[in-house]
Amino acid sequence: MRSKLRSVCFLCFGFALLILFCVNTRGRAAAQDSSAEAQIRSVLEMQSAAWNRGDLEAFMQGYWKSEETEFVGASGITRGWQAVLDRYRRNYADGKAMGRLSFSNLEVHIVCPDAAFAVGNFQLEREKDRPAGIFTLNFRKFKEGWRIVADHTTGFATPTTAASD
Repeated sequence: MRSKLRSVCFLCFGFALLILFCVNTRGRAAAQDSSAEAQIRSVLEMQSAAWNRGDLEAFMQGYWKSEETEFVGASGITRGWQAVLDRYRRNYADGKAMGRLSFSNLEVHIVCPDAAFAVGNFQLEREKDRPAGIFTLNFRKFKEGWRIVADHTTGFATPTTAASD
């Protein structure tokens, strides 16, 4: 009888340890996800602040500085960090063209400890227009932190006004 009781106690103790291990591991993973999400959101906040002060070089610090970095938009695919920067310089030559950038409806999804993606909306507030659209950003974690490795941004169609008769 004592042998059975000892076995049951040992089994219960082992089960309790297993539950504690699982809870601790899950909690740690959730904390890592939360930290990764906070770090990615911080990259996007840094980019928005850099954009709004007209600093494209600082804005580009959020991207992986590699020939493998990609930007996908309505005009096609741009490959390479420098080519993406050059594209931004061509399309946003000054503060007036850049306007004020904001993000909304931002969702960050952690895929694994060193990969994530973010989806959301962007809006530019400029003197004569307010272009807006959606984006998907693929992030990877490098020794220097989370960086965008692929950016797919699509602008919404600009509403056209019909000529009145």
